[in-house]
Amino acid sequence: MAAVGEPPTAESAEAREQTTLVLEGMTCASCASRIERALNKVDGVEATVNFATETASVAYDATLASPERLVEAVERAGYHAHPTTDLSVLDKNDHDAPPTRLIAALVLSVPLFLMAMIPPLQLRGWEWLSLVLATPVVFWSGAEFHRAARANARHGAASMDTLVSIGTLAAWGWSAVVLVGGLNADSYFEVAAVISALILLGRFFEARAKRRSGAAIRALLELGAKEARVLADGVETLVPVEQLHPDDLFVVRPGEKIATDGVVVEGDSAIDQSLLTGEPVPVEVGPGTSVAGATINTSGRLIVRATHVGADTALAQIARLVEQAQAGKADVQRLADRVSAIFVPIVIGIALLTLAGWLIAGTGASAAFTAAVAVLIIACPCAMGLATPTALMVGTGRGAQLGILIKGPEVLEQTRRISTILLDKTGTITEGRMQLVDAFPAGVERGELLRLAGAAEAGSEHPLAQAVARAAAAEDETLPALADFRNHAGLGIEALVESRAVLVGRPSFLREWGIELPADARDWQARQEERGETVIACAWDGVFRGLLTLADAVKPTSAEAIRELKALGLHPILLTGDNERAARAIAAEVGIEEVRAEVLPSEKAFEVRRLQEAGASVAMVGDGVNDAPALAQADLGLAIGTGTDVAIEASDLTLVSGDLRAAADAIRLARQTLATIKGNLFWAFAYNVAAIPLAVAGLLNPIIAAAAMAASSIFVVSNSLRLRRFRTEREDGSR
Repeated sequence: MAAVGEPPTAESAEAREQTTLVLEGMTCASCASRIERALNKVDGVEATVNFATETASVAYDATLASPERLVEAVERAGYHAHPTTDLSVLDKNDHDAPPTRLIAALVLSVPLFLMAMIPPLQLRGWEWLSLVLATPVVFWSGAEFHRAARANARHGAASMDTLVSIGTLAAWGWSAVVLVGGLNADSYFEVAAVISALILLGRFFEARAKRRSGAAIRALLELGAKEARVLADGVETLVPVEQLHPDDLFVVRPGEKIATDGVVVEGDSAIDQSLLTGEPVPVEVGPGTSVAGATINTSGRLIVRATHVGADTALAQIARLVEQAQAGKADVQRLADRVSAIFVPIVIGIALLTLAGWLIAGTGASAAFTAAVAVLIIACPCAMGLATPTALMVGTGRGAQLGILIKGPEVLEQTRRISTILLDKTGTITEGRMQLVDAFPAGVERGELLRLAGAAEAGSEHPLAQAVARAAAAEDETLPALADFRNHAGLGIEALVESRAVLVGRPSFLREWGIELPADARDWQARQEERGETVIACAWDGVFRGLLTLADAVKPTSAEAIRELKALGLHPILLTGDNERAARAIAAEVGIEEVRAEVLPSEKAFEVRRLQEAGASVAMVGDGVNDAPALAQADLGLAIGTGTDVAIEASDLTLVSGDLRAAADAIRLARQTLATIKGNLFWAFAYNVAAIPLAVAGLLNPIIAAAAMAASSIFVVSNSLRLRRFRTEREDGSR
């Protein structure tokens, strides 16, 4: 079995489970670091603690650990925890009203501060009134600081609460000694009270801002339908959506949300999928079409068979992916965590040295005390702990609203370095479905050519045959029936339709039957194939009747997507298994200069590796099972969400909509989120680096220090919230 810090073995990997712990008692980044270390010391556990959401995302080996052991580890570290599978815990502090302790602290601190700052208000005995006003603020309103500091001390640790508790108790204690002892020195009751009030106020605003940063995932969870109209024996029954089971039939009326993921069995309509894909245009659906829960039925009545319910639905999986991404850490944050873990003890040491230094310099106890308290208060490392998780919460949440799923913070680091982007052709740049493009009738009407060819091809499962059959059925709903059918693999088919012996297949297939194409048909064939289209020939009763051309149509947005990717500084390369001529025709249509054609599925990952060895940082966009190895090999894998589960699992970013333009949006959003994280960390570090020397030098009043410390945390969270305003070019109306 794998030891701590080692990757799990194959046996243990099979037993690995995932859980989320809701944490209580955290007050700063140091607390988060300590809980994370405590959890990771448990055998078989890999944990990441998110200070912003007050949760821990834990993967553990079920043969070595259990949720109970995880909770015990957190309790031993001095905090509380309980496991949950409900992501709505991110909204557990849902009250915007200021708490009573904060209100009391503000009400008592204001007159205390005014008396200390305005001499005319200092009437006889005002110092005793200051003691009366400050005491409940320090010991009742600020009780949470002292409780946390005491709990930390019992475990030989220190946190932000340790700094605040020591600072406020020292200020109150010194002032009480001066007042009761009749010493000729300044008192600092207003410092003790106002610091407590300001930090409580800062935490209140910080908590409100953090709730806003997690709004996107909460909105996702609230989007699902609450009830379903279950259809049984022709009778509709309204039941809570939790009572739905796979294979249940349910009815969706116009304007209603689809209760859960399923397949349409009856009815035609248009579905608004914008909450999942970010695309506003409704999608046409009919029998056999898969639909996702929480999407909206805009027109016709549908009967749907449930396929996935509860935690298995697309909406639940998206919410889970977002939550997991928010739980991760970028490399830059890991550095911040290491710093914050040792920061508080260092600050306490600096405060003691400051006190001793000023006393040795002979400046008096008041000045020495003021400088030491200022050091303690200004240095609280909250902003560092909030820098990454708040930006991740907002960035990944905004991405989910746009149909962009970012799997983790390490993805953000990769987007900055990407120089080359490989694009699969089928299903990524093209629709992934062959369509009839043109016809060349020879001696018959176009409709007759298509009618008989479509009827014959209806007996084949080949994608080209199905494309012809679909096109024929679209023009003539009553195609004649087959009397006989025979498939010649890789060549074509022969069938008996309306007593006519019909042949459809490659032109070479007709030649095997002694049927040659006339010169004008061969010229037309050559022109179509130059454009990358596939040509099939049709004959019946031994006579050539015409040609049909098919092509995998380019998505209407692909050319625009390529322009956007180039604007981001990326070099696009088309990677496909198709022949060179067809690939180059598609590439020219969308604006790609470099093509790697006739690449086998097993060779796609090799192409990625070859580019990496040449010094390129490679992104790969694909949608099929055959793209999964290349997506995994690439520095950044982007899966088209309309593709396979295997491809999506292997990728770093998932584009739910299937629109390639979302790839450019995803890279822009990821880069902007990373820039926000780095900006947050810079200001959090810069604030402490600049402020501590000022406090040591006696140039920073403790009250100003408390206000600045609270403001730094609020700034970091507010800066992250700017990501909520990220807009795609489509939303800006520039497309």
